[in-house]
Order: sequence, then C-alpha cells, then structure tokens
Amino acid sequence: MAKGEPRVLILGGTAEARALAQALVDAGVDVESSLAGRVSRPRLPVGRVRSGGFGGAEGLAAYCVREGITHLVDATHPFATTMTAHAVAAGEQAAIPMLRLARPGWRSHPLADQWRWVSSYDGARERADEVGGTPFITTGRQTLEHYASWAGREVLVRVVEPLDGAPPDGWTVLQDRGPYTVDGELEVMRRHGVGVVLTKDSGGSYTSAKLDAAAELGVPVIIVARPAIPSGAAEVGTVAQVLHWLAHPAR
Repeated sequence: MAKGEPRVLILGGTAEARALAQALVDAGVDVESSLAGRVSRPRLPVGRVRSGGFGGAEGLAAYCVREGITHLVDATHPFATTMTAHAVAAGEQAAIPMLRLARPGWRSHPLADQWRWVSSYDGARERADEVGGTPFITTGRQTLEHYASWAGREVLVRVVEPLDGAPPDGWTVLQDRGPYTVDGELEVMRRHGVGVVLTKDSGGSYTSAKLDAAAELGVPVIIVARPAIPSGAAEVGTVAQVLHWLAHPAR
C-alpha cells in the first residue's frame, strides 16, 4: 500500500474503527482517527486521534482538503446515519474516495427469526407494551425520549454515559459498557425480573450476550432494525475489505 502514499481519515468510535487503525498502523499507512467526543472515557485507537465535530459535511470536506486526506472511511456506529451522510457528501466535495465500514448485523443470528423486528424506537415501545413485563432498554441513552410514557412503571435501562437528569420514577439505570457475558446478562435479567428486552441491531459480539441470555430465560426480544445507508455510500463489513479497497483504487 505504499503506492500513492495514502493518508486515511477514519471516522471512528467503534471496535471496527480501532481494528482498522491498528491494521493501518501495522502496515505503515498514514492514518488519523476522529472521535465524536460524546463519550467521556472512550477506548482510543492507535495512531493519531482527534476529537470533536467538523461542522457538518462542509467542515469535514474542508478538513480533508486542508490535511491532505486521500481516503475517508466512515466506521461509526451502524445507527449513526447523519455522520454517514456527512461522510458521503464530504467525499464528493473533497473529491476523495469514501467507504463505509460496518460490522455485520444480527439478521443472520440463529435466533433472529424468534425476535420481534421493528423499524423504530416507538415501534419497539408499542411491541413491548403488547408483550408486557418489565422492559430492559438497551437502545442507547439518546433514544430514551421514546419511552417517556413509561414514567412511573418499573423499567430497567442500561447506558454507557450518565443520563442528563434524574430518571423517571420507577426506572433503574445501570451505567456499564460491553463486552458483556451471557452469565452476567443472566444475572442482571434475573435480578431485575426482566420480561422483555429492547435493543437495536448493532451487530457484533460486544453486546450480543443479552440475546443468548434472553433465549435461555425465555424472555422475548424486540430489535430495532438498521436504517438504510445513505445513497452513494459503498459499504463493507471487514477490515480486510477496507485494506483491499485501499490497495486497489478504482480506475
């Protein structure tokens, strides 16, 4: 990959982004990772790291031009559709190739047919109301507004970062981050009497233990499906595919 001396900018914050940064550093590629800055104690990748926003697609494009970026890789969370759209637009404005790296989702999981798939967080809440029982919300801190009608009832919530304010009456908030284990998830669900799990199709293994634990306990799972990727975004699922893309530029 020495040909053309690529300079890669990774929009990161995920395990896949960190693995890609490691692979590029090992290969001697000039790489910088950018983190959104929303997590107080992020796991940092190897190599150069910047933190904070760019000011939309135009700001990202200007940064790429100013810093001599030759390749842009969006390896943000699969649900970070705004950032992906900005990356697509920035690649076009800066006239550099852009690629989306996203971990495979859980659609191919052996238990996927047993789960209740929905297209929105409101839909997840409605399906959980149909199921009944104590809900275990693991869809992320920024989605909690969709469950506001559950104030006053028993709800279990797990988040990585602290809530901005006090939780509604009846809610128990666990602050923790993966990777999780099946035994640990079994203990949490039993201790809190979980009756239904609400999650989103993040994919990967960091947070998948709850799915196996729920199956063992016979607890229904409701999953918010991934949003469609923005038009113009090419997507791959592995670091090896990104390395191949870098080594074989489009003619």
